[in-house]
Amino acid sequence: MSKLTNREIHLVSRPDGLPVPANFAVVENKVNTEGEGVLIRNLYMSVDPAMRPALSNGQTRLDAVMGGGAIGRVMESTVEAYPVGSYVLHRCGFREYYRSDGKDLSLIKPQGESLTTHLHILGGTGLTAYGGLLVTGELKDGENVFVSAAAGAVGSVACQIAKIKNCRVAGSCGSDDKVAYLKNELGVDYAFNYKTSSISKELHIGLPDGIDVYFENVGGAHLDAACGQMRPLGRIPVCGMISAYNNKGARSEGVTTLSNMIYNRVTMKGFVVYEFNHMKDQFLKDMRTWMSEGRMKYSETIMEGIVEAPNALIGLLQGQNTGKMLVRLSDDV
Repeated sequence: MSKLTNREIHLVSRPDGLPVPANFAVVENKVNTEGEGVLIRNLYMSVDPAMRPALSNGQTRLDAVMGGGAIGRVMESTVEAYPVGSYVLHRCGFREYYRSDGKDLSLIKPQGESLTTHLHILGGTGLTAYGGLLVTGELKDGENVFVSAAAGAVGSVACQIAKIKNCRVAGSCGSDDKVAYLKNELGVDYAFNYKTSSISKELHIGLPDGIDVYFENVGGAHLDAACGQMRPLGRIPVCGMISAYNNKGARSEGVTTLSNMIYNRVTMKGFVVYEFNHMKDQFLKDMRTWMSEGRMKYSETIMEGIVEAPNALIGLLQGQNTGKMLVRLSDDV
């Protein structure tokens, strides 16, 4: 039985604060190229903020290959649903090759769009923004919307959906270049660099009539500022709290303005993407329509090669990406 050399990324020590390269190792293993099942050559892998807490809380095992979203091409297959040459989506990234029994795969059939979009704008990232804003956030046309981490993969989609729904949108981000991207490329009404300004003051300028929906990606000071400016019956769909992910126990900075939720009758609710799986067909239809009309745009930050995967994750947590952070694992795309 012939075998391929397979490079994998293993977590070898648990990070204390921001991960460092020494927390990870590139390990070579062999993968069978013959036998039952599906042999996949991974082409792209996704890097997401939600990976960070799992590095410390034990969900990601030490000295074992890490998991994450990936798109690959089928090289060999005994499973009829996944013929050779087809593209598949799975959750076993951080490796160059993967052998599956087929039960954990989803077939991808691009309709003219880039293959990579199925790891973000047409994948879980896009569905997170879509469901989080429209279902959990109960967005109504013409409302005032604040999105934190607005230039990130989820935030940038949420901003654009809100604009499509004729909302006034303010977004925060971590650099002046991202401010320009939000305003000039995505059409956000108001954007600011939270690192060089007061979040509360900027929200008073950008949304002077208050906030109907705050799409929460950051937590801490962002949540503190937003809670103080929520309108009556406002909603806060909680997608993430990336400001806390490098802290012990993922503990956020204190929030002092929660009392404003009482008389304004504000709702704050967490959500996860699988709640919206039943909406995938409508989601894909809407997103493809918006993309074809030029109303839904995206940006990708792509690093090259499996050895760069740890740096991609570290860079993501430092805000080095605009849009979706990806790693290209093969030139055979």
